Amino acid sequence: ITPGVRTNRGFTALVNHSMDRLEISFDHSTVDLHKNGAWLEDVRDRVGLGELDPQPYWGFEDLFHKAGTKLNKTVYAIAERRRKDRTEFFRYSHFFMLEGFRRERLIRALELGNVRVDFDARTGHNHGTKFRLRQEAYRSLYDTAREV
Repeated sequence: ITPGVRTNRGFTALVNHSMDRLEISFDHSTVDLHKNGAWLEDVRDRVGLGELDPQPYWGFEDLFHKAGTKLNKTVYAIAERRRKDRTEFFRYSHFFMLEGFRRERLIRALELGNVRVDFDARTGHNHGTKFRLRQEAYRSLYDTAREV
């Protein structure tokens, strides 16, 4: 889910500055009926078509703390990928030392849609929720990005 953009199932993430949190929102009127009409009928029958209640969210401070414990100092590698027959090969061409992960930068990346929320539960098994960063935006989260 890209903040500010509705999925074809009517979900979006909203950056709520007044509550200091990232919220998940649902609007049934934006569901693609051609692709998800049967799903929407099931939702209507089971829980109704209103906004999510309670509304799921992550507090900015919780997001920053969790991400900061993993991302405060990071080495980022850029690789070229190719396949030969059924084998995949990687050639690592650049490495960057990223330092100075900042809360404000994370929130801005959410607002710009550079960080997306991925609810990985489509196959009948819940693989957890992930926050995915657009590859070209990794430097924007840090004070410094130094090639090593």
